[in-house]
Amino acid sequence: MATGTPETQARFGQSVKGLLTEKVNTCGTDVIALTKQVLKGSRSSELLGQAARNMVLQEDAILHSEDSLRKMAIITTHLQYQQEAIQKNVEQSSDLQDQLNHLLK
Repeated sequence: MATGTPETQARFGQSVKGLLTEKVNTCGTDVIALTKQVLKGSRSSELLGQAARNMVLQEDAILHSEDSLRKMAIITTHLQYQQEAIQKNVEQSSDLQDQLNHLLK
């Protein structure tokens, strides 16, 4: 170990203390910056999760819409068949009415 005057040792101690304080302060700043990044990452992760949930909801809504459209198409087709059947019955009734009128004359 080097020997020196107490004054030299005190200056050396002060400069080591100054360097260590500077390093601690720098590390503290780095920790704060890292913490901010982690929080931003956490927020980004949260936003990504929320976006994924929204996409699933939209996909469900689209599938539900497609299902509703299929059901409406089936109902429309069924109503068209019923309308055609009613129209045929009306025509047949009209024909029968004409035949009855002709027979009664």
